Order: sequence, then structure tokens, then C-alpha cells
Amino acid sequence: MATLNIKNLPDALYERLRNRAQTNHRSITQEVTHILSEALEEPEPLSLLELQGLGKEIWADTDAADHVETERGSWD
Repeated sequence: MATLNIKNLPDALYERLRNRAQTNHRSITQEVTHILSEALEEPEPLSLLELQGLGKEIWADTDAADHVETERGSWD
């Protein structure tokens, strides 16, 4: 397993990290590992079936043809 050393970490940032680790009942090392793994994790792509109906509440009271005409009119 690799080792990571961080030099010149600002004291205020270290304190925030220490407090966060205590809140989450982790060591500072565990907290840093958790933060890095979340930050670098690649999200799973959604399938078309998972996207079905997404945003429908936004367009519920909108007539599609009228909306397209309005948008096209704004291009000039």
C-alpha cells in the first residue's frame, strides 16, 4: 500500500480535517482516504431507462410546439 505525505498543510485546514474525522469516528488517515476516494470516484453512467421521466415536472404545463417556436424566435 502506498504512503502519502503532505507538507505545509495549513493549520486551519488540518483542524477542519481533524474535526471532520472526529465527527465521523475515523482517524485522520481514514478521513483523508475517504475524502480522496469520494472525490476520485467515477460515477456510474445512467442507462436510458434510468433517465426516463427525468425532469417531467419541469415541462408538465408546457406545450412542446409552442416552446420550440418561442426558442426559434429568440435565435434572431
